Amino acid sequence: MSAVYTEIFLEYAKNPPNKGILEDATIKHFEENRNCGDALTVFLKLDDTGMIEDFSFEGNTAIVTTACTSIFGESIIGMNISDILTMNFETVREMIGFQVSSRRKQASVLGLLATRNAIHIYLGDGIVDDFSDVLIG
Repeated sequence: MSAVYTEIFLEYAKNPPNKGILEDATIKHFEENRNCGDALTVFLKLDDTGMIEDFSFEGNTAIVTTACTSIFGESIIGMNISDILTMNFETVREMIGFQVSSRRKQASVLGLLATRNAIHIYLGDGIVDDFSDVLIG
């Protein structure tokens, strides 16, 4: 990992700009990673066309989960929810700019997993993703 990515990543871990409860969220969803104890709730505000207008998260998360969720959340604003359902570990890796260790892969995609499951609930499609669905890539 380059020094630039390290600095940016650590800043997101310490001061995530989108951490907090989004009061006017259209949907929210709680997800946890039992392997490391991270737990978070994502909040999404959608427009009438399914476009993501805003994103935030709240929870007890470690550095990797915090930074990855924050970077992911900023990156998806302006996207349609259908685009999120095609994202996986590789998408998050590209967003953060480096490869996390194999031990941290689940932590890196917890925000994505929670967001995909929030969208599934919103759509009422009966699908529940798990880590195997997002660690592809």
